[in-house]
Amino acid sequence: MIVYDVDVERVNKVHKFLKLFLHWRQNSVFEGEVSISQFKKIKSGIKEIVNKDKDSILIYNLKDRKNFKLEVIGIEKNPIEFIL
Repeated sequence: MIVYDVDVERVNKVHKFLKLFLHWRQNSVFEGEVSISQFKKIKSGIKEIVNKDKDSILIYNLKDRKNFKLEVIGIEKNPIEFIL
């Protein structure tokens, strides 16, 4: 899971980049399962886009789905339509 708060001039770049690898959940929130090599590509790509002095990226690395539960209060902005 990746949550970001970046300057407006970089929002679209970050969004488009993360959409290549992860599922967009809602404003500035992406989630999904990736391989180790994809995870490395995501981290290096994000580092190239963001300004480390102004932007904030939070990466939650959850080791397995068994210990993770999602609870939505209110509307779910972009629900996952299928689960493998």
